[in-house]
Amino acid sequence: MTRERGWAQHAQAVDRLRTSYAAIPSGQPVRLAKRTSNLFRSRAANQAPGLDVSGLDGVITIDFEARTADVQGMCTYEHLVDATLPHGLIPLVVPQLRTITLGGAVTGLGIESTSFRNGLPHESVTEMDVFTGAGEVVTVGPGDALFDAFVNSYGSLGYATRLRIALEAVPGLVALRHVRFDDAGLLAKTVAEICETREHDGQRVDGLDGVAFEPGEYYLTLARWTEDGDPRGTSDYTGRQIYYRSLQERETDLLTMHDYLWRWDTDWFWCSRAMGAQHPVVRRLWPRRYRRSDVFHKLIALNDRTGFIDRVDRLKGRPERERVVQDVEVHVERLEEFLDWFDREVGMRPVWLCPLVSPGTVSGAAWPSYPLRPRTTYVNIGFWGTVHVGPDAPQAPVNRAIEAKVHELDGHKSLYSEAFYDRETFDRLYGGANLAALKATYDPDDRLLTLYDKAVRKR
Repeated sequence: MTRERGWAQHAQAVDRLRTSYAAIPSGQPVRLAKRTSNLFRSRAANQAPGLDVSGLDGVITIDFEARTADVQGMCTYEHLVDATLPHGLIPLVVPQLRTITLGGAVTGLGIESTSFRNGLPHESVTEMDVFTGAGEVVTVGPGDALFDAFVNSYGSLGYATRLRIALEAVPGLVALRHVRFDDAGLLAKTVAEICETREHDGQRVDGLDGVAFEPGEYYLTLARWTEDGDPRGTSDYTGRQIYYRSLQERETDLLTMHDYLWRWDTDWFWCSRAMGAQHPVVRRLWPRRYRRSDVFHKLIALNDRTGFIDRVDRLKGRPERERVVQDVEVHVERLEEFLDWFDREVGMRPVWLCPLVSPGTVSGAAWPSYPLRPRTTYVNIGFWGTVHVGPDAPQAPVNRAIEAKVHELDGHKSLYSEAFYDRETFDRLYGGANLAALKATYDPDDRLLTLYDKAVRKR
């Protein structure tokens, strides 16, 4: 079921947002009152009321001829896709988890298999309304200073209440080829070639991502939008079968477009195995409607509150765990070097690989708050789990080592999870001076936390 809003309803929701802002006492931090989150960094306890974003979670309107959608900031990609896909349209980039919101994907970055040709979600936004720390709604577009710096600002400059995004036409099916590589260097070379030509072995490539299972066992999944094939013969990975395992089990596959978009969500990539959801008996008993990333995220949050797994580890004499949940980007030419280092020093598997090429701002420059070199092939590397490190776990030695290595390779690290940079390094990497200048204009009373406060100080 889609959540559709009209312009009048949207205006009423924005008025409620303003009213809730005015009710927050001066000097008290402003935050969103969100029911769900895809962040993986703890925050200081805060019992103060948040901004009322009820009614800002829908689709305002879709222009099917122009292939654009006006969407509210708290609208999830799941609800947007429910509204557009029946008409043969989808966003240019659909992040892999259903409950990621449009506003969250822009202010916190998002990525998926079309990012090698369509960039990141913010690069298909043509206009945006931002509720600033001054309590005002400002309409901005590509090239405006606030728009350009909003990317990766995580609410430190305000919150998107409305976004107009471009859509692309798609067929109903997706044909997949899973290509195995034994050598990470050859894998990287192939990624670079596909990003340049958008084809492989004479076939068009519309979506590109991959998985590193073990050293010497790497797969690229090449997706091609198609109308060829019988929809009755498509694979179903929302039931007993598990998508990521299929990469090792078959060379080709056919999915509906809907199931392709959410192929990673059912088992939260492979993270559902930590909850036992991949055990055959448990899977038969686990209701299909609860095999979703947001459900697994709540289970992780429950464990964080209760410390259940830590108690089990102590009873079994296991070393203390460090949570290592990160996404980083390295230049495609440094991919092999990073994976070799990661195997030696961290050893987590599997690892997600997602190529991306950012066109940059309208002027051709890098986005100031997340300065990837424009028109350059990077590979996003995602790894999510825990590592037994012993009593040093609270000091996060593995996460700190990863930060240092990514910095050494001139890469970038997403900020949805823990970060440990000192202030000077952080500001240099994430455009701190530019953010501070814009914050002085759009949040003169410092109602919003800074990006460093949010990402590193966990406020």
